[in-house]
Amino acid sequence: MHVVRTLKAKRGFVLLPRRRVVERSFAWAARFRRLARDYERLPQTLAGLHFVAFVTLMLAKAAAAFDVVRNTV
Repeated sequence: MHVVRTLKAKRGFVLLPRRRVVERSFAWAARFRRLARDYERLPQTLAGLHFVAFVTLMLAKAAAAFDVVRNTV
């Protein structure tokens, strides 16, 4: 993890590099209802549910990419 600092000369809205990747990942995880609240008693269970959520998201993205490649060939 790196601290991203802006230049003092810049004013107004400036898009910081690589910040959207983390925010987008948290937004994807927020779509899973089980992760929206803290229902779990054990932290290992919550970590496992995060793992399942991100595996599901990555498999969906890989399937979509595979479908695009398959249709172009």
